[in-house]
Amino acid sequence: MDAADDADLADLALRTRAELSGPADEELHLLLTAADATDDPDALAVVLTEPRHPLWAREIAAYRLGCAGDRRAFESLVLLLNHRDPERCVCSAHALKRLGDPRTASAAAALATNELRVAYALVPVRLLAALRAPESVPALITVLSRRLTPRDPHWRVALACIEGLGALADERARPVLEAARAHPRLSAAAAAALGRLP
Repeated sequence: MDAADDADLADLALRTRAELSGPADEELHLLLTAADATDDPDALAVVLTEPRHPLWAREIAAYRLGCAGDRRAFESLVLLLNHRDPERCVCSAHALKRLGDPRTASAAAALATNELRVAYALVPVRLLAALRAPESVPALITVLSRRLTPRDPHWRVALACIEGLGALADERARPVLEAARAHPRLSAAAAAALGRLP
């Protein structure tokens, strides 16, 4: 892991410390966050597969494995990408980008376009834009078009789609970005995104 990953791990360790429930948790937490924990990736992988481990332990193990490029972390990271806790989603997205698994874009697109989980779609939407994968533009267009219905409460997800489509600068996004200009909260961002299209 590089210096940025180490800083993120320190933040993750600090955040998860509040979830410890006794001496055994404290010991496991110290082991998972130790500088040499990635020397034994098999031990980290066991934390992902044994049902007795708490969520915070699986999160740390998945993060460390993902940043190390170990694909055994993929499923756990995808589950955390759609968690109700935004910090877990952000941490997972960072590790998924580092992991470089070719399944990541499809998984992020599936999570972003799942209307039953739209309240948790913000981080998957941002990850799709960052990945610049073939799945990114079609998924962002789909999500944004659904958010343009009257009184849709998920305008932040719509805004993230607009920003992502602007960054990707794909001509296929023009019709949905034009439609987004009619929405007061989205109008300025949509105009800026349209300005970035070829």
